[in-house]
Amino acid sequence: MTAVLVMGGASGIGAAVVRGFRQKGADVILVDIDRPAGATLCAEAGPGTARFIECDLGTAEGVTGAVDAALASTGGVLDVVFYNAGRLDARPLADWTVDLWDRTMALNLRSPFLVAQRTADVLGKSAHGRIIVTSSTGAFRSHAGMGAYHASKAGLLGLVRALADELGPRGITVNAVCPGWIDTPFNDGFWQHQPQPDAARERLESSIPLRRQGTPEDVVSAVLFLASPESGYITGQSVVVDGGFTAV
Repeated sequence: MTAVLVMGGASGIGAAVVRGFRQKGADVILVDIDRPAGATLCAEAGPGTARFIECDLGTAEGVTGAVDAALASTGGVLDVVFYNAGRLDARPLADWTVDLWDRTMALNLRSPFLVAQRTADVLGKSAHGRIIVTSSTGAFRSHAGMGAYHASKAGLLGLVRALADELGPRGITVNAVCPGWIDTPFNDGFWQHQPQPDAARERLESSIPLRRQGTPEDVVSAVLFLASPESGYITGQSVVVDGGFTAV
């Protein structure tokens, strides 16, 4: 049975990915700060197993404790790490503080680095060790008021390439999925930052070739593929799932 660590997955894309791995019969350990949602998700009936660990991944201590707890629960076995935790704040430039900037960087960029550092030795013992992170099309196209988010997601792609080079000789692949506009509450901060949210949403959706925002389920197949043996010769890549948003 494949052992999968999902970091940040109590809702949205992460929850859909947890369900997707379980449908494949995987043993999933979910780490999230939202205990009610995470525990409810793990209690769902279905194939595979799921266990929940409550943790604030925005702290270095939280990352260390969560990874150690996950490895203890699997007997030190791990095949796949999916880092999906993220923070999105939108506000005028003058309203940003050092603390807000640092909180975004800690969760979106520092923590996936620490997770990779903490899990590399165990993943290297797997027949197909995988690290997958959620970046964003925000790494390629940006919006006013979201400098920290875009900088962190672009930085994450640089981290993926560096880790792919370093961990490749150990048989570990490292890739990113870059979702476009996925209709989840995660983006509420962006919409609230717009003077006319409904009009902004309509303009955005009309600019996407498929004329709709994505759903969390639209991202699942990409993650499962990157976690599979079939993706064994793919590493250091950014897989865009955006309905054509960045193609036009």
